[in-house]
Amino acid sequence: MNLKLKLTPGLYLVGFMGSGKTTIGRHLAHRLGWNFFDTDEEIEAAEKTTIAEIFETRGEAEFRSIETEILRQHVAWVERGRPSVIALGGGVFAQAENRGLLEDRGVTVWLDCPFEIIQRRVAQAFHRPLARDPETFAQLYRSRQEAYRLADMQVPVSSDDPEKSVEAILNHPLLR
Repeated sequence: MNLKLKLTPGLYLVGFMGSGKTTIGRHLAHRLGWNFFDTDEEIEAAEKTTIAEIFETRGEAEFRSIETEILRQHVAWVERGRPSVIALGGGVFAQAENRGLLEDRGVTVWLDCPFEIIQRRVAQAFHRPLARDPETFAQLYRSRQEAYRLADMQVPVSSDDPEKSVEAILNHPLLR
């Protein structure tokens, strides 16, 4: 197994909204016997409101600030020996500051899901403020690809079966 993972037992799932981070993350954590956290769920619990409401009332900049603080907390827990799989919100890894927090503190896994699958998955997702305008949504997808490529490993997601992605992660050479 990768030495970096042994020192800090954290797997951080990155990728665009709808790529399967939460679903795959839950399955992966179960297989490993680790904790599972979703930063979007953590934000909603901490703020006692929805992400859409935070965007509408406080703006994206405030949301990103909250997101970074939640990430800091989870990185600290992992460093203190709490093995975890953490599904990051779609924009977390696009921020250089957040990538810096994760560097050498576990393994980042890009769930590389084709745009066509993502479109199908979020077609009626009105709770996703950044998915409401189709043109902006497509542009956002394209703009984040460069950041996602910086993850430690890339796992193509072409199926709705999360176990296929879990197997691809667990069998990746980086974790052997």
